[in-house]
Amino acid sequence: MKNINYLITVLFFLTYGLFAQGKVLLEKKEEIFALKVAFITNKLPLTSSEAEKFWPIYNAFEDKQFELKHEKSMVILKKMDNETLNKMSEKEAGLLLSKMEANEDEIIQMRKKLFISLKPILSQVKLLKLKKAEEEFNRRLLFQYMKKGSRN
Repeated sequence: MKNINYLITVLFFLTYGLFAQGKVLLEKKEEIFALKVAFITNKLPLTSSEAEKFWPIYNAFEDKQFELKHEKSMVILKKMDNETLNKMSEKEAGLLLSKMEANEDEIIQMRKKLFISLKPILSQVKLLKLKKAEEEFNRRLLFQYMKKGSRN
């Protein structure tokens, strides 16, 4: 009976820890997205009509992209630790590579659909400005991450 209580306590703390990690990841995602929205808003001059149509489409794309990059990719990355890779057969490796490629293809297809959806809303110049703003934001985010890492 004592062991069962101990086991329940341990499981509770493990579950709570996983929940807390997920909550921190979600908070970071929301924080980064808020910064990205502000950055894009500053770089991409949208009319109120354009913004009203643009943001729901863009937000849905970002949510789906996050899901693909993090949820699906995490399943793949868990299989890529050294011990698992060293024990993996060529067939298993081929299947994992196929899953990775399919995930990347899905992200590329989503981006194409995003731009197709945005073409009736934004001019082509504004679509290029969006792409440029996204890339600039990602570079700055990476730079901040590298800068933060060098302080540790």
